[in-house]
Amino acid sequence: MKKISILFALIILANYSFGQKKLIKDIDFDGKEDTVLIDSIKSTIVCKLSTLNYKSISSKPIEILNETCGIKESKNGFIFYNDWMRAGYKNQFRYNSKTKKIQLIGMSRYEFGNAANDGSGESSVNLLTDDYIGNWNYFDMEKDRLIKIPTIKTKMKFGNINLENFSEETYFNYAEKCAELFNKYKKIKMAKK
Repeated sequence: MKKISILFALIILANYSFGQKKLIKDIDFDGKEDTVLIDSIKSTIVCKLSTLNYKSISSKPIEILNETCGIKESKNGFIFYNDWMRAGYKNQFRYNSKTKKIQLIGMSRYEFGNAANDGSGESSVNLLTDDYIGNWNYFDMEKDRLIKIPTIKTKMKFGNINLENFSEETYFNYAEKCAELFNKYKKIKMAKK
């Protein structure tokens, strides 16, 4: 249990260390700098691209905790992350040159679970391939220890999500689907005891 708690603590510390509220980077690959920022007043992610004459493109409102959220650079775009006390998520965005929109291409999340770390773990979904991978744990009361559920690999479909239609409902929908998979595979693992 301690190894898992330490891993999650390191994930959160990494986010604090490298996070920022504004990113200047060539997002649309035209050789000119673009801007991605968090608008704390409107609670949105805002992107200003040179190819669109720096017109603001905004997400729908999302819960923004100023101390625990931010924007990080990724290889081909940017990541918006939001961490809470015992859970958090990341959303990876990339410019789609065909649609000329900022597209959500991946999501990941982690949870510490309850006080016994029941429900702890992490998952990710690639929205371009619909590939989901989840690594979750449950607390076995009879054995008084944390049990790892075998890695869950399946398809999870969301359709095309662009920055303009991204909201916290996107994340909550993902979290609900993860919880359904966790409960299904937990029951399978417990039945094999």
